[in-house]
Amino acid sequence: MLQDKLNEAEKEIEELSMQLVDMLEVALYFAGIKKENLKDSIEIYLNGIDEVFANEDGEMGVDEIIEVINHIKKTKPELFRDN
Repeated sequence: MLQDKLNEAEKEIEELSMQLVDMLEVALYFAGIKKENLKDSIEIYLNGIDEVFANEDGEMGVDEIIEVINHIKKTKPELFRDN
């Protein structure tokens, strides 16, 4: 019974993780990323977190996410529409 609950929780976490990736792609799209660059933009976003917050610990809130997206706009303008 406990194993069943753990399996169900693991499945829910996987589903939520996939939804978060989709939501991040949508956010990056509305930030201006070209649709054909969305899949690559997830890895670029994760690298951007490391570049912007390399020596910092803490949680990522709205301000930090915006800062990473702005960093990507400056360092990878070719990924964005109208560039």
